[in-house]
Amino acid sequence: MARSSSGLVAGLTAAALAVVGYLAYQASASAPDQLGKPNTPVPSAHASGSPKHNSRNPLELPAKSGVGVRVVYSLSERRVWLVGENGKLTRTFEVMPSTVSPPPGVYAVTSRSGTVPGSDGVPIEHVVRFASVDDVAIGFSAAVNGSMASPNPDKKTGGVRMKRADGDAMWEFASIGSKVVVIP
Repeated sequence: MARSSSGLVAGLTAAALAVVGYLAYQASASAPDQLGKPNTPVPSAHASGSPKHNSRNPLELPAKSGVGVRVVYSLSERRVWLVGENGKLTRTFEVMPSTVSPPPGVYAVTSRSGTVPGSDGVPIEHVVRFASVDDVAIGFSAAVNGSMASPNPDKKTGGVRMKRADGDAMWEFASIGSKVVVIP
């Protein structure tokens, strides 16, 4: 019985630390100054820097995130917004960034795959690719097993992971040519 209790406590402690870390990371988010202008590439969404205070509600669409029907991906907030007709937010959800991130800018969906092995060996589904950085394809996907584990920092991967239900929504929303706006 003690073994089960200690495992439960360890699991709850790990979950609490993950939530605190996520909230601290969100507090450091910032919006882009000039979307669409040339930007310095962001090597990874895991890059460290001095935290910046951001009181913006993460459930609301960020300012300066483009216009029209689009997918908005915030590197610093680790969040995606699906924006439909007339700027109406249809869905927002958290994601786990890959080790290689695209620079902020405007992209288009270039390819899609139903089910494939991920670059990390995890079976994934509903892959929506929109960029390439240093020969690494960048795209949204959901692990078939539902996991959203942090990627191995020693491997160059481009999969922006999401929960399976969010992957289903992305698959329905973003067809070839759909606009993807990446913000810092």
